[in-house]
Amino acid sequence: MNEIMDIILNVMFWVIMVYLLLCFVRVIKGPSIWDRILGMNVVATKIIITIIIYASLNDTSFLLDFAVIYTLSGFIGTIYIALFFADRRKRRESK
Repeated sequence: MNEIMDIILNVMFWVIMVYLLLCFVRVIKGPSIWDRILGMNVVATKIIITIIIYASLNDTSFLLDFAVIYTLSGFIGTIYIALFFADRRKRRESK
């Protein structure tokens, strides 16, 4: 049973890696800044999932702490970036 779980986690890992590369295309080619921010959120989410899968494959539970820290920093960073661009747009429209 343990071997089947390892195979499933390995397949999930590589599927997420392919999806991560596709999300990077959205970040690079995004038509607007909001698409790029959304793309970076998806990339951050996929990185967090990858860390969790890697931790479960290798029985390294301390990596889950890094996943939580990365999640919190990514969330706070996204909020500040969104506020920055919203404020910048508001200032531009008021002139």
